[in-house]
Amino acid sequence: MSGSLNKSIAVLPFENFSDEKQNAFFADGIQDDILTSLAQIQGLLVISRSSVMGYRGTNGSRNLREVSKALGAANILEGSVRREGNRVVVNVQLIDARHDRHLWANRYDRTLDDVLGLQGELAGEIAEALRVTLSPDEKARVETKPTANADAYVFYLRANQIERNPDTLLEDYKAAEQLYREAIALDPKFALAHARLASTQAAIFHYYEPIDSWKTKARAEAEIALQLQPNLAEAHFALGECIYWMDQNYERALEQFDIASRLSPSNGDIGRLVAAIKRREGKWQEALEAYERVAKIDPQNPNIVRELIFINTAMRRWPEAAGWAKKMRAMAPASLVAKVQTGYVDFWWKGDTRLLKSLLSEVPADVDPDGTVTSCRWDVAMLDRDYATAGRVLEISSLNEVSYTNAGSTPKTFLQGCIYLAQGDNKNAQKAFETARPSFEASVEEAPLSADRHANLGWLYAFMGRKNEAIREGRRAVELKPESKDAVDSAIMNCYLALIYARVGEKDLAIPLIERLLKTPGAVDSVDYSVTVNDLKYRWEWDPIRNDPRFQKLITGEQ
Repeated sequence: MSGSLNKSIAVLPFENFSDEKQNAFFADGIQDDILTSLAQIQGLLVISRSSVMGYRGTNGSRNLREVSKALGAANILEGSVRREGNRVVVNVQLIDARHDRHLWANRYDRTLDDVLGLQGELAGEIAEALRVTLSPDEKARVETKPTANADAYVFYLRANQIERNPDTLLEDYKAAEQLYREAIALDPKFALAHARLASTQAAIFHYYEPIDSWKTKARAEAEIALQLQPNLAEAHFALGECIYWMDQNYERALEQFDIASRLSPSNGDIGRLVAAIKRREGKWQEALEAYERVAKIDPQNPNIVRELIFINTAMRRWPEAAGWAKKMRAMAPASLVAKVQTGYVDFWWKGDTRLLKSLLSEVPADVDPDGTVTSCRWDVAMLDRDYATAGRVLEISSLNEVSYTNAGSTPKTFLQGCIYLAQGDNKNAQKAFETARPSFEASVEEAPLSADRHANLGWLYAFMGRKNEAIREGRRAVELKPESKDAVDSAIMNCYLALIYARVGEKDLAIPLIERLLKTPGAVDSVDYSVTVNDLKYRWEWDPIRNDPRFQKLITGEQ
């Protein structure tokens, strides 16, 4: 990024002054269009939409200097939109927030048809006010009207508002998909609508419905967008999403994201997916730097901060992970993820569970989505070897299954079996594990290519003393997630395998693998197979190899 802090800008949510309050989507759309146009300019650092939306409705009470500091932007663009029938009035002002001085302001009174090119006109004027010179290509791109059809544009704006909601659900994605289709029906050459439709369909495939019809539709829409407008950042981004999520072809996806990034340097969505791919490729330092760059243009987005906690944890950078966790708690005080991750980072770093227990005690008794809080409370009690408390945690919960690993729900009877086993009561442990076994076996039958599910079944068999079956399942999990394809999941599958070896008496296989995993990024998780020095020191699961001098050397060595 060639721009300095002086060239940084945040476009705050525009006020809706229309008499009809349902026109709020129009004010949001104009703001988003301006933000997207500015993001295409190489000399500017533009703060992402997800970070500025928290300032919606705060016009009268904003302290712009504080807003500027929180967002890391020297300049603030504020505006309002009034739409009455076919007329649109847009007022904007650009402020140097650090010195509290107006740099530029303007009022535009247009018909709906004429407002379609406004975002490019505004972007050019703002760049000029900030003394940023646009290249001929940039000028041509920002001045391109998205569509000449005002009705299609209105459908597009409505879809865009729904689809960019931070808590987007499947029904929202499907509503947006339909509205993008309406826009395209009115203007089949509306490239930006085709590109956003492709991204929406790709997201439905990735997050909700991994079926071939979404795959086919998304790719077709991305290709239409590129044919219509080869220099459209959103079209290259959508094609990159299809290649990453559907083909898992990282190299080709990165090529598309690279093109998109050159066309829209301040687009945080591109940077986020680039960082995710780098991580899966095992390029941890590059991924970390990529997430840090995204955090500069999207500083108030808790989901980016969550990724920074995750990657710093994966790299065993405990002080940095703790710093990001503290930031996430400040941003999202009610977030369970923020509380739990803060507590576990402190444990991995210092071998102390007090902060984790303290933060869990802040969670109201009736808050336990998918049994996540129950499994955390059980896990902390097991770390402390406080088996009575672990048992009470399970008794209090009315659930039969809880969320403990990434493979889906874990039967509560499995966790009860672990308490018995840790206490040396093998007879009751085996009864509990036998009760849980059909659930583990059925989950593998349902998804035979799921590495997580094979690993979980191997984990159960290891605790049941079924040595050969346990090793078979653990090794199958590692085969399904090779390091060459997925550095994130392969580290976790190897953690499971190390624990399986330790439980079934294969010390000579377990200890060299543990030694390697202690130096492997990603082999850290808030679950009992996690491989950090403090997990190995305190977890009962590793007791079968605890007295081996080689194991002792590993846990007394450098963290």
